[in-house]
Amino acid sequence: MKSCLIVDDSKVIRMVARKILHELSFTTVEAEDGQQALDRCKEALPDAVLLDWNMPVMNGIDFLRELRKLPGGDKPVVVFCTTENDIDHIQEAITAGANEYIMKPFDSEILQAKFSQVGLL
Repeated sequence: MKSCLIVDDSKVIRMVARKILHELSFTTVEAEDGQQALDRCKEALPDAVLLDWNMPVMNGIDFLRELRKLPGGDKPVVVFCTTENDIDHIQEAITAGANEYIMKPFDSEILQAKFSQVGLL
């Protein structure tokens, strides 16, 4: 089974994402901010990261930049999942190393399509 780290400060979003990912046969680990996520990645790198942008402590873009510096940190597929939908944010995310970008709210179909697009399914 592939693993996905769900990074979002919203417990509801993490719960919805976890349910969808379990249906897609992923194991999941959760973090409520970028620092927690970075700590989890230092323990074990996931196959995928579903990443929110706006979070306390460390935001998504800072987490992504730090992840990509870790040994093997280039391997996880990172899908930003956020309400930030202007072209500047999207460009910044892709430049920082994101593989894909989806808008909130999302559903099972959207997540499945994006994960297929990036080769996770």
